[in-house]
Amino acid sequence: MNKYQAVIIGFGKAGKTLAVTLAKAGWRVALIEQSNAMYGGTCINIGCIPTKTLVHDAQQHTDFVRAIQRKNEVVNFLRNKNFHNLADMPNIDVIDGQAEFINNHSLRVHRPEGNLEIHGEKIFINTGAQTVVPPIPGITTTPGVYDSTGLLNLKELPGHLGILGGGYIGVEFASMFANFGSKVTILEAASLFLPREDRDIADNIATILRDQGVDIILNAHVERISHHENQVQVHSEHAQLAVDALLIASGRQPATASLHPENAGIAVNERGAIVVDKRLHTTADNIWAMGDVTGGLQFTYISLDDYRIVRDELLGEGKRSY
Repeated sequence: MNKYQAVIIGFGKAGKTLAVTLAKAGWRVALIEQSNAMYGGTCINIGCIPTKTLVHDAQQHTDFVRAIQRKNEVVNFLRNKNFHNLADMPNIDVIDGQAEFINNHSLRVHRPEGNLEIHGEKIFINTGAQTVVPPIPGITTTPGVYDSTGLLNLKELPGHLGILGGGYIGVEFASMFANFGSKVTILEAASLFLPREDRDIADNIATILRDQGVDIILNAHVERISHHENQVQVHSEHAQLAVDALLIASGRQPATASLHPENAGIAVNERGAIVVDKRLHTTADNIWAMGDVTGGLQFTYISLDDYRIVRDELLGEGKRSY
């Protein structure tokens, strides 16, 4: 069994930054990432960077196919740079595979070439979040239904894009694709648009979207999804909508299920988020969790601050804040 002073699960902002810091301090570090398309984390690969690149090109009325190509060039460059920032350090091992807890010190890494067991004196979870898929019949089996990652990799612009959910992700993609030239319809189950925002802010955003040609349908309770004549059919309580592509934008939840945290004595809440204290300790003494996986606000700078809290406990004065 390979033994490390620190094992970090996930190549996100907090995990990769902590890996470099600990390696520079002389620790032997393993960083496990289940997808080689996620070196660098959500922001670089499927979040902030690709979406803002496309938002910019959409505002400039760049051809959609060319915009996707440029987005891929930007992401590939940053992903490669992030990988080598860690993999080229002599005391960091980047391990491709899906991690599963055996106990609070041991992990099994599932890999195509054969499973690997590793031991960590200290373990840090930074697995991020994943799309919430609502339990709607047909949503996982109908062609043309995408999460945000899938929509970022379309080969051609959909003539009509439906968006299931009117939150931050849905709004950003609605504006982006409207600027590229798609007809866009947002289906929001709530009776208010952006209900968590002040009404003046939400109303202004709705006005901007409608000025871009976006249709917003409230109280849209989707009952099932099907496919007919190369279109996605969205069946709601009172109407039916036919679109060329449908985005699931119903939120994101912590990615913990495949870890089997219960094997290590790690508690999770009802949403699957790892329970942590103010210093980001889990219920297992030698295991910490950082970033989106703890169920808090899903922002890169919060993950970076989580890194700072853990770093200061391990190598600094143990301050929670400054």
